Amino acid sequence: MHFDLRELINSYGYWFVWAIIFAESGLLIGFFLPGDSLLFTAGFVASLPQSSLNIWVLIFGSFVCAVLGDNVGYASGYRVGRRLFQKEDSWLFKKKNLEKAQDFYEKYGNKTIVIARFTPVVRTFAPIVAGIAAMQYRTFMFYNLIGGFIWTFGLTLLGFFLGKSLKPEQVDKYLLPIIGLIIVISLLPTIIHIIKEKQTSK
Repeated sequence: MHFDLRELINSYGYWFVWAIIFAESGLLIGFFLPGDSLLFTAGFVASLPQSSLNIWVLIFGSFVCAVLGDNVGYASGYRVGRRLFQKEDSWLFKKKNLEKAQDFYEKYGNKTIVIARFTPVVRTFAPIVAGIAAMQYRTFMFYNLIGGFIWTFGLTLLGFFLGKSLKPEQVDKYLLPIIGLIIVISLLPTIIHIIKEKQTSK
């Protein structure tokens, strides 16, 4: 996966990264997109001497797209969100993903908007649920800015500084395992949630 991401980032630059971040944050079709590994890999690519990416332009654009994406999700939830619970499942939309985000919201309250940034699938649906619940917009925006900042700056800089610390011949040796670890860690909350659900249903 990381070779594909690196090639796509090198080929399409900032706009590829920003479009994915926006889609994953604000559009229902974005729930399957690799936001965590994309930010990390983009930061890594920006650290390479031959890269045309400026790390600060990359991060700022990603931050703006993440915040705007969540705003789109919130607006969608506020206006038409409740209809989604009556929507039939399809290959693109699964009601259980919306319900999972709702469980997060009920458990963590307003902090869900920050925590969800690091949880695939929930990340896409959390702002929609916040809109459905009619969270005060000022409160939503406050947590949206904090979550978007920590997520985009943290993961992108992590990839950037790792790239700076590795010798060229070490890149392929370490990059894939690290990206794999990021994916596993980001999936852990969902896996734990599923295990707990199964245990309580017995």
